[in-house]
Amino acid sequence: MDTPDDTDAGTAQDWASIALRRTPTQQRSREKLTRAIVAAENLVLREGVDVITLPRVASEAGVSVGALYQYLPDRQAILGAIVARYHERLERLLDEAIDRMRDDPRTADPVGRVLRAVADVYLDESSARSLGTVAISAEADAARRRHKRAMADRVHSLLRLAGVLDGVEPERGAAVARVAFASADAVLHEAFAASEAERVLLLAELERALRASLGA
Repeated sequence: MDTPDDTDAGTAQDWASIALRRTPTQQRSREKLTRAIVAAENLVLREGVDVITLPRVASEAGVSVGALYQYLPDRQAILGAIVARYHERLERLLDEAIDRMRDDPRTADPVGRVLRAVADVYLDESSARSLGTVAISAEADAARRRHKRAMADRVHSLLRLAGVLDGVEPERGAAVARVAFASADAVLHEAFAASEAERVLLLAELERALRASLGA
């Protein structure tokens, strides 16, 4: 599995989505901060959440502790930044799936197509999954809830475009999408943390459950 790199953040990073001590204004500072967050993600992938400290991340990123402290002063802030960047990437990937669906909305297997679009989003995004049960802060928990609602809204758009919700009034359709996403989100986190054989079984059961619940 590929580890995160700074090519997917760069100047496109939405710094407003990360609770920073201060926002970097210079390109050089933004690059250092991006490098530090990527280094923290890689540490989580390799060694787990417990190794995340300000000095360790600064050393891994090749930046000074003082430089990193200006923006991410402690472990809690670093973990929050990883999660925020993770959320941003997932939402962007679903936006891309929505664009593809708009170009070619109808298919013989709409539920399968939507499920594959959501599963593809999770495929290589493992670094922050291990943070899913970590209590970071009240702000981070609120951000996680906003992210899940944003993802459910995107799944609602995908289901509408695919014709799965034809004839379903919008309020109920939105509720259906939230339940479908919550189910998929929970199972996908389990599936991509499991062995390949277990993953196949879990994804097959998820697909069966969603087809049944969506009437497909």
